[in-house]
Amino acid sequence: MGRTQHRRNTILEREPQAQEPRLYRVLLVNDDFTPMDYVVRVLEAYFHKPHDEAIAVMMAVHQQGKGLCGIYPYDMAETKVALVTADARQHQHPLRCVMEKE
Repeated sequence: MGRTQHRRNTILEREPQAQEPRLYRVLLVNDDFTPMDYVVRVLEAYFHKPHDEAIAVMMAVHQQGKGLCGIYPYDMAETKVALVTADARQHQHPLRCVMEKE
């Protein structure tokens, strides 16, 4: 009986290993139809970008084909993509918001 009790205590004494959540980049993808001012509004509203930073990201989307909105844990990234996509569709814009592993 002493041995079994010793094994149980050994198992319970281990510290759980915490892992950092995997992060995802949320990006806006350029298209030829979504107005630039709408993209700026999305960046300010959903990603809490100051106006100057929102303009810089919008210009990256326009000139480089995509722009980084932020880096988030999976659940938050997925939610932001869904919210931006729904808003774009509601306003009849083809703006694409995607996520990729960091």
